[in-house]
Amino acid sequence: MSRKDLNQLAFSIVQQATGEITPPTVKQLSGKKGGLKGGKTRMDALTAEQRSALAKKAAAKRWSIAAPATTDAATGPLTKQR
Repeated sequence: MSRKDLNQLAFSIVQQATGEITPPTVKQLSGKKGGLKGGKTRMDALTAEQRSALAKKAAAKRWSIAAPATTDAATGPLTKQR
């Protein structure tokens, strides 16, 4: 969560007071905390071979999409088509 300046903080307090938005629940905050550390914990539990296999799979998927670049007068130069 980013820090808010004084005006943003006042605005969010007014929104909460009028019921326009609700403050995050304890469950939401704890879920976010768990999500931030989940990937690192998962990687720590894997062996070096398993991490390598996952990285190779991700790289293959990332580089497998080779869409041709085209030029279209309406959208501009070199847009990718999927």
